[in-house]
Amino acid sequence: MHAPFGSFAAVFRALEVCGDLAAPVADALKNWDAREAAESVLYVDTDPGKADTAVFCEHYEVPPEASANCVVVAAKRGGEVTLAACLALATTRVDVNKAVRTHLGARKASFAPMETAVELTGMEYGGITPVGLPGGWPLLIDEAVAAAPYVLVGSGRRRGKLILPGRALAQLPGAEVLPGLAG
Repeated sequence: MHAPFGSFAAVFRALEVCGDLAAPVADALKNWDAREAAESVLYVDTDPGKADTAVFCEHYEVPPEASANCVVVAAKRGGEVTLAACLALATTRVDVNKAVRTHLGARKASFAPMETAVELTGMEYGGITPVGLPGGWPLLIDEAVAAAPYVLVGSGRRRGKLILPGRALAQLPGAEVLPGLAG
């Protein structure tokens, strides 16, 4: 099996290697209502020491525009805090202060503390992925990600990544495709 981009020694269908994924990611893939989307997800085994985007892209020959980063955001209004995940191409930055804050109807939005993101997602820092997020969380996806033929995202662990069609990401629970989320 071959990945649509990059230079990876080991490529598998993610559903066939659920033991290599963070538990919430494996559960989400196995229970995803969009079966065709779940079956389209590939897993590439990679060195956890090379998980950071720039190093990863260079080492594995992945174009940065084919890689997407998932960040957890805390949006506050009054005493209420809403956590959401945002997904944008690695060549862009999520507009937390305007696009995210406005979309979530918050007075203030910022990146969630690392400890909070790790604890609530059940994923490792540096491997947080949109697949397997806590139920009820909004997943805000920049339109460029949803339009991409294939995108590389985290696997829930620092070791390994997932590759899937952008249109499949838009079918995840809680997903909303937003123009102008990132720039």
